[in-house]
Amino acid sequence: MKETIKEEEDLIIKFLYDTFLGRILLLFITRVTFSKIITNFLDSRYSIILIKPFIKKYNIDTSLYENKKYKSFNEYFIRNKKEEYINIDKNINDLISPCDCKLSAYNVKDNIFKVKHVSYNLELLLKDKSLAEEYKNDYVIVCRLSPDNYHRYCYIDNGYHINNKKIRGKLDTVRPEIVGKEKVYVTNSRSYTVLNTDNFGKVIQVEVGALMVGKIKNNYKEHEFTKGEEKGYFKYGGSTIILLVKKDKVKIDNYLINNTKNGYETIINIGDKIGVKKDN
Repeated sequence: MKETIKEEEDLIIKFLYDTFLGRILLLFITRVTFSKIITNFLDSRYSIILIKPFIKKYNIDTSLYENKKYKSFNEYFIRNKKEEYINIDKNINDLISPCDCKLSAYNVKDNIFKVKHVSYNLELLLKDKSLAEEYKNDYVIVCRLSPDNYHRYCYIDNGYHINNKKIRGKLDTVRPEIVGKEKVYVTNSRSYTVLNTDNFGKVIQVEVGALMVGKIKNNYKEHEFTKGEEKGYFKYGGSTIILLVKKDKVKIDNYLINNTKNGYETIINIGDKIGVKKDN
């Protein structure tokens, strides 16, 4: 059984979202332009002073990552794991997680899935009514990355895609206490790709930006991909990947559904099995 968590509220996040002064500050710091200013600094050589405090704060095991001299904080943030610490489940019948994350799995009913007390609409998520209709009674898998996670993500199967669609929006935090109050998945900046997979049919992968995360970098526009191949990465901050999968193609592992119903996220590594192909 994978480790499960109920994350405690962050005092800074509580201040920003639950106080009058905090809400005023949010008007500025959730804007993409503010994120770009922060990103420019984190891309500069002056930001390397932030690396050691970041490692200490999040208790990052540096032995898992390549040993090199980093030229900026963001270069460290998107650091590569050593190959021996990335274990991709190669069974063609197994659906894998695209990233290191805290994972939740939801049933969709009539285009709606609920996170705590907030209802999310697939049409608003994708800005595409006909595409949303295809998944109106299927599964939504939410993979939440926190700052300490490995922020590169991979393809979940073999297949091909044509392009990535970008949707402009704000950059709110994706912490659980806010996702359960604000409709961040449908208001934040995001990008999605329709993946035509060999074993799980058409899967939609949505990368959602978050507080201080204005940069979602997908490696390819049109591409024939392989399972476990790197798809892209996020620059600084927490962020989220959402998968839309068909119930007639995939059976999500029961423990993930049950943990979600009980209010827990499940800690998952990139390449871990999270479901299995259904025989048609």
